[in-house]
Amino acid sequence: MKLYRIGELAKAAGVSERTIDYYTKLGLITPEERSLKNYRLYNDETLNRLERINQMKQEKYSLEEIRQTLIKWNSVIEEEHVTDKLTSLEMHMQRLEREVNELQPLLGQLKPVQARKLLTGLLPQSAACIEALKYLLEHSSMM
Repeated sequence: MKLYRIGELAKAAGVSERTIDYYTKLGLITPEERSLKNYRLYNDETLNRLERINQMKQEKYSLEEIRQTLIKWNSVIEEEHVTDKLTSLEMHMQRLEREVNELQPLLGQLKPVQARKLLTGLLPQSAACIEALKYLLEHSSMM
């Protein structure tokens, strides 16, 4: 992930450094983090956000209207982020299921003592994950 200092961000967005400072003070944009020398660092999403702000300014929106619109967009982005994460999790679970099915014949060939020893080593690390997935699945049907 590329991080921009104020001057780099201003140049990439086609605005002044003062505009970046002003938008930061208004809360329209926020730095991702600070460097060791205490420079504000902004990410690519901030650059996209600045492009949206500039477009809305050209369409004669006030800064307050822009701020309200960005707040609404953030809530949608967060929902999309959750959807993306759940989709990724579902794909990962499918891969795990395939891997378990591939292991099934091998586990069947093990002696009971060997299988128990292997499973005992796995279950403590996996129990919390399995419980979390079970909780998600149970509660997703209620939504």
